[in-house]
Amino acid sequence: MALTFQRLHPHFAAEAGDIDLRRVSDRGMLEAIRAAMDAYRVLVFRAQQFSDQEQIAFARRFDGELHAKTGSAALGANRFGDEALTDISNVAADGNIMAREDRKRQYALGNRLWHTDASFQDPPGRYSMLHARVVPAVRADTEFADMCAAYDALDDAMRAGLEGLRVHHSITYSRQTLGFEFSPEEQALLKGAIHPLVRVNPRSGRRSLYLASHASRIIDWPVPEGRLLLRDLTEHATQPQFVYRHAWRVGDLVIWDNRATMHRGRPFDDARERRELRRVTTLDLDAPPAA
Repeated sequence: MALTFQRLHPHFAAEAGDIDLRRVSDRGMLEAIRAAMDAYRVLVFRAQQFSDQEQIAFARRFDGELHAKTGSAALGANRFGDEALTDISNVAADGNIMAREDRKRQYALGNRLWHTDASFQDPPGRYSMLHARVVPAVRADTEFADMCAAYDALDDAMRAGLEGLRVHHSITYSRQTLGFEFSPEEQALLKGAIHPLVRVNPRSGRRSLYLASHASRIIDWPVPEGRLLLRDLTEHATQPQFVYRHAWRVGDLVIWDNRATMHRGRPFDDARERRELRRVTTLDLDAPPAA
């Protein structure tokens, strides 16, 4: 049976029909999901019953090598013992909800900024797959912004002026904007990477803005001018007409293309309400090597 998709937003994002991704391994179905990623950039799969290892195994089948040099790994190992499985939760290693002053919680507040996973690495992230295990009773949504539609909405002169620009991405930069402090040893592990401001999907040919809160400066531009342009582009790209807001249900798996989207978590009372999600991100081995 062919897999169907129902559009969730005028520009991008779609919900897949009934499918158990744990059992998907044939090349035809995997390619159908990749083609849908090219078309929609964000896909929602409901009622997925992944274990940790099953989620990792599906990510490898779908797109190969996994991102394991996460920014949070510089602060210490996660509670799962596998850095390819990112802990997007407010739960400490002892199983209790993190205290407000917990350093890992303070670091995780950066997820509320518009960002692109693993843009601070070389190679950067391609597909992220976030699975909901525990969802609070209150709204704790994630917003996604369509960088293809945002690029298309720029005028011809602006699009031409962005071609060839390169941007330095640093997760220490994004966290420091929130007042988070790194030790010299942590900073040495998080040097950042340089990527084009305009990315091209080699399969579809679609161009997109490649932005993130990690984007610290435009190479070869004066820092103030570069940061103003990056700020203006982010404001443009996150206007309501380019944004899909996902309300989580237990079992949801959301896959997004980091080359063509940004996302952010919306705040909720994380000192009282438990939320546990697991994320796996694949590496974009086709990306041009960072300078």
